[in-house]
Amino acid sequence: MAAPEKKVLVVDDEKHIRMLYREELESEGMTVVTSNGEEDIVELIERERPRVVILDIKLGANRSGLDLLQEIRSKDQDLPVILSTAYDSFQHDLKSIAADYYVVKSVDLSELKSKVDLAMKKALAQG
Repeated sequence: MAAPEKKVLVVDDEKHIRMLYREELESEGMTVVTSNGEEDIVELIERERPRVVILDIKLGANRSGLDLLQEIRSKDQDLPVILSTAYDSFQHDLKSIAADYYVVKSVDLSELKSKVDLAMKKALAQG
């Protein structure tokens, strides 16, 4: 039996962040799908079936990752979502409690990778 695909969706409006996360996570043996947040994320999730979503909180001028998180949660309660942001003040926003994990962006991706790893284990355990 083949191992389940470890697919991660990265939603970030900054191209260099998407490329960096993709490179790092692919080197860990994961499949990475990226989005700048402008498309319908719920539709993208249904199409791609990622096991874990990494979601930037600030997606351009008028898109909030917290709103996207609510949309995702309205369709799927169990999909692990990791909020990633440059600002840790969002941690206190009530909308952010719907996320499984929370990572402040940094050049050191070890925290992000450990959270993705935890989220992936949780997702794979759910089957």
